[in-house]
Amino acid sequence: MLRTILKSPAPVRCIQSSLYRGAVFRPAAMRAFSASAIASHGHIHKPKPGEELHITFITKDGEQIKVEAAQGDNLMDIAQAHGLDVEGACGGSCACSTCHMIIDPEYYDEMEEPSDDENDMLDLAFGLTETSRLGCQVKMTPELDGVRVALPAMTRNLQAKDFNR
Repeated sequence: MLRTILKSPAPVRCIQSSLYRGAVFRPAAMRAFSASAIASHGHIHKPKPGEELHITFITKDGEQIKVEAAQGDNLMDIAQAHGLDVEGACGGSCACSTCHMIIDPEYYDEMEEPSDDENDMLDLAFGLTETSRLGCQVKMTPELDGVRVALPAMTRNLQAKDFNR
């Protein structure tokens, strides 16, 4: 019966579930469906040939990982897309400090100044330094080509349950 419904070109009215009773569903054959690797759903762009920007991430273990990125992508998304251990608990909305990164001092002055919101979140970061930034707020520019970025040994993700009443 289900196989017949799914092949049917006509919409199907639901009568089984009280939650969806009377709702009209289109058969799966009429809806597009696609599946792809998780890596395809990231927020980064593939750099155009000749326009690649280079970043060296230094993990907490001291391993140096060189990656290429496109202009406009942020450091958090780039690191996550390359499998590096960067949490980004707030999804890049500048509401946590779990994408804290330490920028090479040679490149720090090439970046835009951190916003007040970013500075507030950085105050919560573990291992804060003079060149600390939130990876979600640093967008790659040609001036940052070749930047070295250290990932701190740990992060701090404060939640409501962490505070006593």
